[in-house]
Amino acid sequence: MNDKTLFGLKEMGPACRPALLRQLREMLPDECVIADEAALRAYETDALTAYRQPPMLAVLPETTAQVAAVLKLCRELDVKVVPRGAGTSLSGGALPLADGIVLGLGKFNKILEVDFDNRCVVAQSGVTNLALTEAVQPRGYYYAPDPSSQIVCTIGGNVSENSGGVHCLKYGLTTNNLLGLEMVTMDGEILRLGGKYLDPAGYDLLGIVTGSEGLLGVITEVTVRIIRAPQTAKAMLLGFPDNERAGQCVANIISAGIIPAGIEMMDEFAIKAAEDFAHAGYPTDCPALVLTELDGPEGEVSELIEQVRTIAAGCQASFIKVSASEQERERIWAGRKAAFPALGDISPDYYCMDGTIPRRELAHVLTRIRELSNHYGLRVANVFHAGDGNLHPLILFDANDKEQLEKAEEFGADILRLCVAVGGVLSGEHGIGIEKKDLMPVMFNEADLQQQQRIKCVFDPAGLLNPGKVFPVLHRCAELGKLHVHKGNIPFPEIPRF
Repeated sequence: MNDKTLFGLKEMGPACRPALLRQLREMLPDECVIADEAALRAYETDALTAYRQPPMLAVLPETTAQVAAVLKLCRELDVKVVPRGAGTSLSGGALPLADGIVLGLGKFNKILEVDFDNRCVVAQSGVTNLALTEAVQPRGYYYAPDPSSQIVCTIGGNVSENSGGVHCLKYGLTTNNLLGLEMVTMDGEILRLGGKYLDPAGYDLLGIVTGSEGLLGVITEVTVRIIRAPQTAKAMLLGFPDNERAGQCVANIISAGIIPAGIEMMDEFAIKAAEDFAHAGYPTDCPALVLTELDGPEGEVSELIEQVRTIAAGCQASFIKVSASEQERERIWAGRKAAFPALGDISPDYYCMDGTIPRRELAHVLTRIRELSNHYGLRVANVFHAGDGNLHPLILFDANDKEQLEKAEEFGADILRLCVAVGGVLSGEHGIGIEKKDLMPVMFNEADLQQQQRIKCVFDPAGLLNPGKVFPVLHRCAELGKLHVHKGNIPFPEIPRF
């Protein structure tokens, strides 16, 4: 994160602040406009806590019409807007600007419809991930993507970052479970993409918006797929003498044609921290632990458990345990999902990385991360979605020590460069945000980046939505060849209308 130009700008914002504040208070209830300096501190950062910058103002609209009015006003006054869900972004995606407003979606917290006939839920974007499952669980359904922060992260934020979770290996990321959304453009136009149907016609605009990190529009409503809970689900704990053999076991399970609901991996450091924190029943004497879950009909699950047991034994597993009850299965996963806060108990700060690699490279990359840890003199704990190669090394450091903070950033950048070098990508689910934007040229050439920015220009030609994120250098739309969405349409007759 070499570019700090987003931070430390004008403390009180641009000259238009008084006019903006007056007009916002005319269109929104008083409690929905936050201008007090102390109150704005609540919005000064997200989960990437090393950087803080209070916004000029924060607004909390209650309806889509209000969102549209706010965005239209900001467009007219040339004011930057940073959309914000729960602020759990781990790449700086919701970091505010001193000369911009934060548009918070916390009041968009209602589930609008549960449609079991079409197996979907329609919800406002501020509904938490876990609330979707809780709404349909009594009928035996659930929403599959389950990030570790699911108790607090919002579905709108999940769409913006294309979030995953421990069960994304078999059931997919947010993009695989999203059917439709409502979005407001910077001009205040309200668009609807997709719906309850499974195969929309035309270009995949829904796919473009998913994972766009708030650069294209403000998501106000989503329609997501729900699925039946499996007849049987069993979790397995597999302990190994080192990361290399644990990684090989993961690769062997997948190559055998077995697709578990999830396969996670933790190293010795993370195992001990999670066990001390959550008492999940993890073996603390194992240098590496694989957590996997097999689900489906009872007979199929029993057969798959034996196959995995055989594969693990062939990789010299020293510990094999199968959950004996639903409570034990939930406890095993609770330990994994508590791993991040658990590490917060033993280090003042941690820097959570997010790169994805081919599974065959797991052993090599984990070995190289250990070497980098020795080189930088910083401890690292590995907790990650091993089944799809999505790494989450947590670099432990003290943010009060400027040298340690700089080393942590350099260490993280080296990990991401390594991921790309072995055929992987810069992000699996946390997004690019501020954190990785300077590394985008490692993965994309200039032509690639300009093509992506042309899409940004279609939706936001003035570049006011979440500026300074994702792209190392944001070109003016006129330089790229300006396009613009108007009334939900791109102005070329040969492109289908929606």
